Amino acid sequence: MAGSPKDPRDRSSEASFRENPAARENPAFHENDERAHFHERPAQAPLSARPAVRNVQDQHYHGHRERLRTRFRDSGDGALADYEILELLLFRLIPRRDTKPVAKALLDRFGTLSGVFGASPALLMEVKGIGESVALDLKLVAAVARRTLKSEIRNKQVLSSWAAVIQYCHAAMAHEPREQFRILFLDKRNALIADEVQGYGTVDHTPVYPREVVRRALELSATAIILVHNHPTHSFRSH
Repeated sequence: MAGSPKDPRDRSSEASFRENPAARENPAFHENDERAHFHERPAQAPLSARPAVRNVQDQHYHGHRERLRTRFRDSGDGALADYEILELLLFRLIPRRDTKPVAKALLDRFGTLSGVFGASPALLMEVKGIGESVALDLKLVAAVARRTLKSEIRNKQVLSSWAAVIQYCHAAMAHEPREQFRILFLDKRNALIADEVQGYGTVDHTPVYPREVVRRALELSATAIILVHNHPTHSFRSH
């Protein structure tokens, strides 16, 4: 009833609630006592008024990306450092992240752009920021570059394009972790018929079986061959 005196226990409970902040934090109080609904809570700023730290960061690297693209468009790759060229590529592969630290980490680990694209997916994934999909995309770029170089010597007189042969073999083999034995099979015009890896070895040697070399040359009707092998120290020799 409206005129009924309050139970002393209620007054004691109210005093305890006002004087003891810990009581206000007790989940049991909020679950069992409707007075929790009238307890004043600190006001929170609306979402629109909170500092947009993430948005500022996004604007920073998006602006950086646009400036880098503009430099490449206006001045070509000669206006960019190696890490910036790699960064431009990573823009496509990692769309929502600052890729400059990733590009620099890749070059720190593998030394050169050639080393980055020649590294295995497993080694690429050891670099912070590089997952499986990005590693495979980098290997795809390397494969496109290798095919491009190979097209320069296909159906052409290899001996008259020796520099192109060297470039292709370097791209294909220089960064392999194991020695490999590769054969370029030529026709009577010294044009390339086939390019095959006939064997893999260890870090310091690879086996060669002359019988198998001759057998394959006869199968392809090759009139000349170029034998190539690499060294895991990132060099190779041809014979």
